[in-house]
Amino acid sequence: MSAKKVLFITQEITPYVPESELSLIGQNLPQAIQDKGLEIRTFMPKWGNVNERRNQLHEVIRLSGMNIIIDDTDHPLIIKVASIQAARRQVYFIDNDDYFQHRLMTTDENGKEYEDNGERAIFYARGVLETVKKLRWCPDVIHCHGWMSAMVPLYIKKAYNDEPSFRDSKVIFSVYGDGFKSDLASNFKKQLEFRDVTAEDAQIAKDPVNYTELCKLAIAYSDGVIQNSENIDPAIMDYARSLNIPVVDFQPEDSYADACKTLYDQVCEGKAE
Repeated sequence: MSAKKVLFITQEITPYVPESELSLIGQNLPQAIQDKGLEIRTFMPKWGNVNERRNQLHEVIRLSGMNIIIDDTDHPLIIKVASIQAARRQVYFIDNDDYFQHRLMTTDENGKEYEDNGERAIFYARGVLETVKKLRWCPDVIHCHGWMSAMVPLYIKKAYNDEPSFRDSKVIFSVYGDGFKSDLASNFKKQLEFRDVTAEDAQIAKDPVNYTELCKLAIAYSDGVIQNSENIDPAIMDYARSLNIPVVDFQPEDSYADACKTLYDQVCEGKAE
């Protein structure tokens, strides 16, 4: 069975944030996959440096309004959307006053990494999945890009595995060279807990949880892995190959989208026709 619907959960998309390896792929890959005839949805965080007026973002009231509880604290979920008219597609933004409004991406204005980056990633992952549920959309493949999406594979396999929107979804995790430098909070694994997900489910990531360990955690619950940067920690890809799941090596730009589509179909082959 070939993939027909792909959910892109990414960290950066140009032109909403400055150009980078991640933001260019965040823009170009969904377009290329849509051009191949697949149905797509795309999500990114509503970072504080996203200009809402210039990019014509607006809140989707029917999707907003729920609270996500992390560490016994309620965090309101706000959903915004922008249209890329020329490309005939939309981008959904996950927003929250505490985690994203008036705050930049991985680091603040002085280059200091935010101490709650782990919490922000948890909120983002759960926010996307709750929104897709509300959309009543059932992706065949969920393609995760960037450390902000690293919690998605665990939640799909352990917390949302019986949800109609996700019970048949396969998860792909793309590994990038750029991540974060500081360790995540010491209680990060406890903060992860939700539904059937316990801190024990995150034990593949050694303490303290750094970028390499977070990538390993994402890979452990993924159905396929792509090396998206030419230079990354070899331990990450070695771990991926040890799991006997499909692994795609770094691809040149002209073959990247085709390699992704081939992997999507490969991981979907195990589904019932």
